Amino acid sequence: MPLGSTPTHVIAHISDTHLLAGGLPLHGTVDTVGNLRRALERLESTGLRIDAIVHTGDIADLGELDAYERVRAAVAPVAERLGCPVVWVAGNHDVRGPLRQGLQLGGDPGSPLDTVTEVGGLRIIGLDTSVPGQPHGDLDDAQLEWVRDQLAAPAPHGTIIALHHPPVETVVHELQTLQLRATDRLRAVIEGSDVRKILAGHFHYATSGGFAGIGVSVATATSYTIKVEAPDRGLTGVDGGQAIAVLHVYDDDTVHSGLPIDDHRQVVHLPYGFFDNY
Repeated sequence: MPLGSTPTHVIAHISDTHLLAGGLPLHGTVDTVGNLRRALERLESTGLRIDAIVHTGDIADLGELDAYERVRAAVAPVAERLGCPVVWVAGNHDVRGPLRQGLQLGGDPGSPLDTVTEVGGLRIIGLDTSVPGQPHGDLDDAQLEWVRDQLAAPAPHGTIIALHHPPVETVVHELQTLQLRATDRLRAVIEGSDVRKILAGHFHYATSGGFAGIGVSVATATSYTIKVEAPDRGLTGVDGGQAIAVLHVYDDDTVHSGLPIDDHRQVVHLPYGFFDNY
């Protein structure tokens, strides 16, 4: 594929919104409702053709029904204007019953939220790595067998897997015990398949890595950002640096790009095609 090609699909990636019931500020100070609103405004302002919005979990902070209803009320109109589906993934802060009810997803309130969505030949598998009442992630045998079945036949444009707990290392010591514990079993299922990218959240900072020969892209949170520091400094979250991301899918590549949710002072602008004859 020559550089400068046109993507086949563009996926919006949102994570870790952590809304509270009543729209209360998170930790008494973070305006998570306003952050989500600005994130969605930022997404629409790009003018990009969005094929799907993927939320990789920790939709609500305490698993409250009202919080999920607020998230849906914010996201659904944007998805409708963009003409795209929303793929919801459960995180460790989420509670399956209220999540399913508040987002109007239906299904068994206690069952994992595992979904498959196809957009123009691109398959998006949402995997529920949450363990009720626990902060770490895992997948049971039934979920892995379900994934194997979904991947049995390749999709025309391949598969994107979205989950909350990233199957890559974290450089923040306090997050290391909260990681995904099913990595070896997941690797055995997806290695050599048509999976082209894994999207994740959970870490509250943007990072990337590889797993089973597949690129992993972790979006930072819209709620607050965890600082990457020396391990002995513990874990520090700050009200700044929040962002979403967009995944551009090409015939033989994928590119994950961050979009800060806050406006910044413009310092340069070049018109479209400025370098075309360079």
